[in-house]
Amino acid sequence: MADTNHAPHNRGHELWTAELGPTRLLLSSIDRWVGAVLADDGVDMPFMGGQNQVHATIIARADGLIAGVAAVDHLIQIWAPSLKISWFAGDGKWVSSGDEIASVSGDRDTMLGVERSILNILGQLSGIASETKRWTSIAPGQIACTRKTVWGLLDKWAVHLGGGLTHRLHQHDATMIKENHLASMYAEHDSNETRIVAYLQDVDTATCGAFLEIEVRDEKEAIMAAAAWAQRSEEGVPKLIIMLDNFGPERCQGVSQQLTEMSLRDNVILEASGGILLEDLDTWHECGIDVLSTSSVNRGATPLDISMMFDGA
Repeated sequence: MADTNHAPHNRGHELWTAELGPTRLLLSSIDRWVGAVLADDGVDMPFMGGQNQVHATIIARADGLIAGVAAVDHLIQIWAPSLKISWFAGDGKWVSSGDEIASVSGDRDTMLGVERSILNILGQLSGIASETKRWTSIAPGQIACTRKTVWGLLDKWAVHLGGGLTHRLHQHDATMIKENHLASMYAEHDSNETRIVAYLQDVDTATCGAFLEIEVRDEKEAIMAAAAWAQRSEEGVPKLIIMLDNFGPERCQGVSQQLTEMSLRDNVILEASGGILLEDLDTWHECGIDVLSTSSVNRGATPLDISMMFDGA
């Protein structure tokens, strides 16, 4: 694979940093999802606390990477302020089966009222972070998630914690032109190839957000996109991301080689997507692709097994 130290797909800093924690953008998403999770469990107003004090420990029942601590902190702060929680493993921390993740104390009714929601949030997000870590340990800096998510930005935050690239945070964060966009523009053109060229000649990169990406379905579209973009290189435009949809390693390698031979490779970043499996990652190493995007790191993740045990249970 190619060097992607500066892949524009890396947008995780817009959500969370180790120094500052969650950003305002992520906190807004956390607030929406936490409210929905609690509402679906019958909680529609904050718990007011009580007198029957208990203590519990949150424990990992499997090895994995913790994600969701900031979301649980927000849940407790807004919905269960009488609870006190102390974390032994923060966001991005690897734990082993049997490790204590947190200590929680407070009144019994509140604890029981939010127990399942806390575990669902931690389990789901930690499962995504753990699965992403499996992928990124094989292809570091090159695994990106997509907008096919379960919990929106929370998925992307967990992917970021697992070492993956977030890709677009939302549809307006960056510009991606796909087949439906092309089919509905430039009616005077009768092929995708000429629509791609027309679009790339016209687009104002200042309006594209974090990056500009175009999806192609065959080698001809990829070469024409790269050639059209090369004509604008003197304008100082950023690299164009060309997403090779369902090409497979061999076809991707062929495209990369052709672009190199035509002196067009330096102007683009090549992304592959579609049908990418964890067990096949080794086959992608020598095909010249910069980024692999997949929804398997989040939508295919098994939640991490986590439990909360009251003292004496």
